[in-house]
Amino acid sequence: MSQKIPIVAIVGRANVGKSSLFNALIGRREAIVAMEPGTTRDRVSAKASFSGQDFWLVDTAGIKPAADEFEMGIQQQILEAAQTADLIIVVVEAAVPVTAEDRQVATTTLKSRKPVILAVNKIDKNKKAELSDWQRLGIKSIYATSTTQKTGVTELLEALADGLPPVKIKETKDRIRLSILGRPNVGKSALFNSLVAKQQALVAPQAGTTRDVNRLTVRFKSREIELADTAGIRRPGKVERGVEQFSVLRSIAAIEESDICLVVMDAEELNTQLDQKIAGMVKEAGRGLILVINKWDKAEDRLSRSEVGAQVTSSFPFVPWAPLIYTSAITGKNVAKIFELALEIDQARRSKFKTAELNKWLRQTVDAKEPPPMRRRLPKLNYMVQEDDIDLPSFKIFGSHTNFLHWSYKRYLERQFRKTWPLIGTPLKFWFIEK
Repeated sequence: MSQKIPIVAIVGRANVGKSSLFNALIGRREAIVAMEPGTTRDRVSAKASFSGQDFWLVDTAGIKPAADEFEMGIQQQILEAAQTADLIIVVVEAAVPVTAEDRQVATTTLKSRKPVILAVNKIDKNKKAELSDWQRLGIKSIYATSTTQKTGVTELLEALADGLPPVKIKETKDRIRLSILGRPNVGKSALFNSLVAKQQALVAPQAGTTRDVNRLTVRFKSREIELADTAGIRRPGKVERGVEQFSVLRSIAAIEESDICLVVMDAEELNTQLDQKIAGMVKEAGRGLILVINKWDKAEDRLSRSEVGAQVTSSFPFVPWAPLIYTSAITGKNVAKIFELALEIDQARRSKFKTAELNKWLRQTVDAKEPPPMRRRLPKLNYMVQEDDIDLPSFKIFGSHTNFLHWSYKRYLERQFRKTWPLIGTPLKFWFIEK
């Protein structure tokens, strides 16, 4: 069972306490909170969880009249949030009567036909406030909140959990979820089209065409593979306000909704730090990974695979297990091999190991090289078992003084493990537990 993580957007005019409410809902200080309006200029987002329901929470800039070109489009950000979010929180201030901006925000969000919740914030500054005063905005679900006194925050979270889309159950026993990730304009949509063998996504030369996740399921060797084409991921400072911010968030969320991710790179523009960051996010999420050098038809006359391979290997040393493939979405070269790799990685991720075999390997590996002492403590590794309820190869290793185990020795264990069981294309996880 897997869950498509919904997005909750916080909108409202400037200085009503949106960022403070954001921090209170995620339970930690994440957004910058200040007294002057307009502090939040870029999108701030975080993954939150309440009552077993995960969701992305997005804090947006305050809505106010456009005084200059930078502030143009009073309603645009709300419109875009309404288009992409699954639930919207409209924030108003308890000590201030309903304003024209409040009415505009409420009207626009209600037109989206998305679930809308009204948070009457800073209720501690107007304890005599009647929530009925805000019913004229037309939003039925109204909650009084105070982030300084933590009033109403739990009730608001409960309302979010109830109002979010239900969990979307997908059969993952036979279906492989494959997401296509990368920077803008590296050919993700063209590769998506080549994989599905028909024009499903819009392909255009300009960057930023794909704004939401485009999904399609195909069959390959009697297996269902769900393909997801995502928006290009830019560096945070390069992301424009508005719909692109939500599009990038959708792309990042797609990683967690996937089994395997393709990180697509332009053959003529390799080794950017952002490619490495995207691959790192895939690894941290515990997902399978394929590195794809796309547009190879434009570069193979000038570049050799061995040179490019060495270059990529040195740039991605943290995922040496990720296979590298050279493709051309235009000519279709090696595109079908992506499906072959996906099946191979899926099999590796489902690998089951006998406890006796694991402990034989552990004894041999430790005998060949014992853990070094740290702070006058000598770590000992006694036995290991495989975790059954996690969707990647995961193992518990029991012993003594395991918290003094050096990171280099953990890396040694993984390297030796992969020599015995290669497990192509997937990270693996070791937990070290005190006996």
